[in-house]
Amino acid sequence: MTKKILLSFWAATIGTLCFTSCSSDSSEDSSAQENTTESVAEENLVRAVSMMEAAIEHYFTGGTTKLLRYYNPLTNANKDNEVGSVWMYTSSIEATNAILQALTDIRSSKPELYEQYYQKYVSQLAWLYDGLEYYAGTFTHRSYTQTKEWTVYGVDRSESKGNVNVGGIGNVYDDQEWLIHELVHSYQLTSNSSYLSKAEYLTDYVLDGWDCDVDAEGNEFGGITWGPGYDTKHACSNAPIIAPLVWLHEIYKGQPDVIKYRTIQPNRQRVEVEKSKAEYYLAFAEKIYNWQKRYLLKDDGVYSDLMEVSHPYQTENVDGIEYRQGNPVTNQAGSSYTYNSGTMLSGGAELYRVTGNAEYLTDIQQLTSATFSYFAHLGEAKDGYYSYPIEGFSPWFNDVLLTGYIKTYNQYSAASAQIATFQQNLDNGWTVKQGNLLPVNLLVGWAKQPDQNNVEALFTFGYISEYAQLSSYELNKN
Repeated sequence: MTKKILLSFWAATIGTLCFTSCSSDSSEDSSAQENTTESVAEENLVRAVSMMEAAIEHYFTGGTTKLLRYYNPLTNANKDNEVGSVWMYTSSIEATNAILQALTDIRSSKPELYEQYYQKYVSQLAWLYDGLEYYAGTFTHRSYTQTKEWTVYGVDRSESKGNVNVGGIGNVYDDQEWLIHELVHSYQLTSNSSYLSKAEYLTDYVLDGWDCDVDAEGNEFGGITWGPGYDTKHACSNAPIIAPLVWLHEIYKGQPDVIKYRTIQPNRQRVEVEKSKAEYYLAFAEKIYNWQKRYLLKDDGVYSDLMEVSHPYQTENVDGIEYRQGNPVTNQAGSSYTYNSGTMLSGGAELYRVTGNAEYLTDIQQLTSATFSYFAHLGEAKDGYYSYPIEGFSPWFNDVLLTGYIKTYNQYSAASAQIATFQQNLDNGWTVKQGNLLPVNLLVGWAKQPDQNNVEALFTFGYISEYAQLSSYELNKN
């Protein structure tokens, strides 16, 4: 158990979306504002750490990295001992990264917090990545340009490392993309080169899934299918990789490193091309962003779930070699989820930050407004509070939307209004916490029947990530 930490309490009156601002010409008011900001940041971080300690204790079995999908803090039971998928497991890495980022950000103002926890979470990160290998497997994949053996991460966990059946629908591209996102972030936080190497390997695999086949005019069909065994092209298998591609571009900017990759010429011949890593990663980030915006942005300003395609999986023979055949898209389909728009907010904000292209700024401004209008509903669950979807996996999807709002805030400060609603909702959930864990519905609380309060590990780690991100946001917003 950790030592009890004395907290400074946040004494501010919060309206629905209105906050009292301090006078810029008053040094006393300015100092008070800074103290309040630091107090909120500290409180958010301490809550994230408290929740993480409870999550590690209750969702992982016997000190191992086997993640159980559900835990009920009212009955102290894990429902059916069901093991979580790699996506759910990755959320624990995301939350650990978010805490490490917050600890890094608060180091100058609260060095005692940094000293107490930083190395602990660096070690936890390494432990989690070691456990990730129970989801690993190797298969041979035929793509649009080559047939190659890959070691990637499957949906389900094996009892031994590296033995998961990842062929067919056994792995999906979006799982790899969320891992890339966290691996690059882990590298940024720790400078551990093994995280960067793994991120780039998985990036090669995902971008090998980009439909680079061309139409009669020589234009790429574009888009990444949900997985190598699927036909439809999803928002979730495209947008999540945009932000980490931008980060990879920044890592290699000004460096001589090159990458070799395969593509299809207008005459449909497969060729190998060489390009600088910095140029390659940024160009692909923009290409994916533009594809998703073109095909998946709806008239109501938010993003649809997927694009249907013209035909089922097919192969073709070119010069005696079999390749996957490209597939043009047809119709938008599926529902609109917060994370499909959240990833485009993050991607657009990061692209604007490194390119200065005003179109990206316009996009994220419009998407910030559209997502709040579409997904947030005032007073629906509790008077004075904005509620977000909670059906299905939406509690974690909302974590992705908050990430997008925070990334957007760095370029468009009006996003602070949206971010404030997440702080309010988490704080409301904290008032009814059980064993430092929050209910699925932050505004309504726990179900009356104790056995109806199973909480997904995915949601718990999402709430940890949100509190940690809000800690960093408070420290950096000014």
